[in-house]
Amino acid sequence: MKAILKPACAGMAALCLIASPALSDSHGMDWTQSKYGPADEIGAANLMTPELAKMAAGLVTTGKTYALGITLDSETPAYAPRTMSVSILQPGQASGATMGPTKTNYNDDIFMGWLGIGSQIDGLGHIGEDGVYYNGNKAAEFAAPDGLKKLGIEKVPPIVTRGVMLDMAKFHGKDMLEEGTAYTREDIMAAAQQQGVTFEEGDVVLFHSGWMKLLEEGGDRARFGAVEPGLGKTGAEFLIEQGVVAVGGDTWGLEAVPFEEGVGVFEIHQMLLAHNGIYILENMDTRELAKDDVHEFMFVLGQAKVRGAVQMIINPVAIR
Repeated sequence: MKAILKPACAGMAALCLIASPALSDSHGMDWTQSKYGPADEIGAANLMTPELAKMAAGLVTTGKTYALGITLDSETPAYAPRTMSVSILQPGQASGATMGPTKTNYNDDIFMGWLGIGSQIDGLGHIGEDGVYYNGNKAAEFAAPDGLKKLGIEKVPPIVTRGVMLDMAKFHGKDMLEEGTAYTREDIMAAAQQQGVTFEEGDVVLFHSGWMKLLEEGGDRARFGAVEPGLGKTGAEFLIEQGVVAVGGDTWGLEAVPFEEGVGVFEIHQMLLAHNGIYILENMDTRELAKDDVHEFMFVLGQAKVRGAVQMIINPVAIR
């Protein structure tokens, strides 16, 4: 759950009054024991192999690169109370002081803000259910104020694999989808067939809704951060079955908001992160991929390895 503008808080707070589900997945199975073993902390990233990276490299035909991260500044919509700012300093150079015979000067910067802002990856320690997180880890035992003692973002290995982009706006015949539009199992399967892609274990799947039009000049940033189209529950179940590593979208919180009828508050986050160890990528800029009609590519992500961090600002790259 990310990128909501401050004015959206009141509406979202009301959603949080909904009760959380029991400690079971949609099929009634206990999810607190990972299939990767009791000590596992990286979930679906276990699927990353040299073979997957080599296969992904084989998809590169033109060498064109696509930056999937948005430019971040103090005006970037952020899930309240998240904010950020940058301060530029010239340490030790007051009154025009310089260094050495070459009179060297330099600028430094201080970042003050939250790591779950702008384009980001949600780590497995981000979302839990009733105090329990991925692989049965209890918040009281690992979520310390000075950093997570398990499931930290530094544990996530490089994600180099096949990327798939489904243009859901194109599938629905629109430039931009309406808020609350949920991508169902049937939608995803039909869009994949329309756009000539299949799914393979280890994929990163991205969705394009056109929602970032609201961040362009003359757009509606308040609307961008208050609601969104996104992944529905049956769609999430389908991707889990495919064995994907990560799921992302061009929206602040991936899943459809308002939530689908009968779906809990950020329940899709729980299904992916806590129940299945599948990473979430938010605010992915898929506009150029959609413009070029690119649906399959090499996906590369190496996040900053800040020990104990929950999330991380990212700029993954798609290579065609």
